[in-house]
Amino acid sequence: MLAYLFVVLAVAAHIRWIALPFSFTPVFAALLYFGARMPRRQLWLPVALLAVSDVYLTRVIYGYSLGVDQVVVWAFYAALILLGGALIKGFSPLRIGVSSLACSVSFFLISNFTVWFAGSMYPRTFNGLMACYVAAVPFFRNAVVSDLLFSAVFFGTGYLVSHRTAAQQTMAASGR
Repeated sequence: MLAYLFVVLAVAAHIRWIALPFSFTPVFAALLYFGARMPRRQLWLPVALLAVSDVYLTRVIYGYSLGVDQVVVWAFYAALILLGGALIKGFSPLRIGVSSLACSVSFFLISNFTVWFAGSMYPRTFNGLMACYVAAVPFFRNAVVSDLLFSAVFFGTGYLVSHRTAAQQTMAASGR
């Protein structure tokens, strides 16, 4: 249930219902947590919610047309859920931190490459690619910090809740 709460929080922040600094969102942390805690057959739900919010933001708020870059982002959302399920077994802080950092770095590289490759904002030259990456650096800083922070909060909360529940069940069982 906590995984769904984190996804709803991520969608609310993504749509800007919760005011956070630009590129400072709980989206990737929520997807990692969802992947680590929920069955893969439920992967479609957070991806669908975030895709709908992306369409809303892109078309209604920003007035842009949808492009291949959006499809790449949606595929990335699904990949993060799979990454959460594969890399965060055991929930060690190191695995969570590395997975979170991998999200930030890979999204920076993939999304900006896709924007450059689309050719609508930057020329399809090496200099155009470098200009695209340089223009994205300020957003990258916020993304790294938010991914690490929200991953720590979400996984830490999940750990505390599960251990508290286990302790309560143990006490209840021993009290019989």
